Amino acid sequence: MSSAIRQCAILAGGLGTRLGALVAATPKPVLPVGGRPFLAWLIREVSRFGIEDVLLLTGHLSTRVREEVAGFGAQLPRPVTIRFSEENSPAGTGGALKLAAPLLDERFLLCNGDSLLACNLAPMLGAFMADPAGVVGRLVVRRLADAARSGVIEAEGDRVTAFRERPAAPGPGLINAGIYALDRRMVDRIAPVCSLERDVLPGLAAQGALRASLADGFFIDIGVPADFSRAQEELPRALQRPALFLDRDGVLNVDHGWVGSRERFEWMAGAKEAIRLATAAGWHVFVVTNQSGVARGLYGEEDVRALLGWMRDEVLAAGGTIDDFRYCPFHPEAVVEAYRRASDWRKPEPGMILDLMRAWQLDPSRCVMVGDQATDVAAAEAAGIAAVKFGGGDLAALVRPLLG
Repeated sequence: MSSAIRQCAILAGGLGTRLGALVAATPKPVLPVGGRPFLAWLIREVSRFGIEDVLLLTGHLSTRVREEVAGFGAQLPRPVTIRFSEENSPAGTGGALKLAAPLLDERFLLCNGDSLLACNLAPMLGAFMADPAGVVGRLVVRRLADAARSGVIEAEGDRVTAFRERPAAPGPGLINAGIYALDRRMVDRIAPVCSLERDVLPGLAAQGALRASLADGFFIDIGVPADFSRAQEELPRALQRPALFLDRDGVLNVDHGWVGSRERFEWMAGAKEAIRLATAAGWHVFVVTNQSGVARGLYGEEDVRALLGWMRDEVLAAGGTIDDFRYCPFHPEAVVEAYRRASDWRKPEPGMILDLMRAWQLDPSRCVMVGDQATDVAAAEAAGIAAVKFGGGDLAALVRPLLG
């Protein structure tokens, strides 16, 4: 696969009958959980891994879903395009995907709209990029000490061989977490009305076309009243992550002076490993970088964004993620007049850090900044977060002990 996955389709058309009166007028995926619709939490999570386009597969009360999304879409921490594929009549989870086929990317992520696993998706996405041509899907699986309440998955290595009904007796097993990386080719094998779980995935497994990636983390399914109630406090608490802020030049890459292209970009030793470690430990990772090269006319803002996007994809392929980034193109002595001004985003001012803290609702006491300049340390202190100065060498060796 030549590029990272940018699209996530979310199954949001179920009736949610087990929730009774709660879903009489509000579809399950947009029920309020911890002060915001459940879908807002889910979209926030997948956006951490480079998702920019969300396709909601709706049916039941789809107009109500649109109304709720209109209310929270602009408040997401990263800009995400949200589109809809609406069923006129119930088609099942497989049928909903079939209907959405014209809107799907060549490769895409698929999630259930009523459950969330707070895990590192990068290893699964990276493995899918490297899977052989005959593989059309990869799913996240969880290992339970007692899988007797769930259908289980059988696998040889990472190749899924079968889906089984609930075991007759208690015991350990692998279960489906409801998160998939899929190739659009698999949609050709789907009937207009069918269940993805019962009618499609077992067939793909039998053909050797399905792989599994093991992941762990906080899991919640809001489909029953007890779990919906439990989610109100547990979900926001689980997603209140610590955060690692990283300067770019001199920390993530060797500072060759105003680096604005891939050709001049050289990863610092241990940089990708440091981000992978932080992601695996459940931390947010943010990049905050002064980019006076724009003000000097050496390159444009589009070049900065393109390079940061490429960095994110490189990190994803290495098993981690850059959740978000901020850059400051302004300088008081800029050559380009449009950028000639002081800015509270330019370090040592704390504007970039504060903006990310607001957008992602971070706890300052659980944040740390790593930079190579006194201005990085000053910006962190002004934002009220801890700072560590990087003096060169292996970045992972510095970051590892910070993760606790």
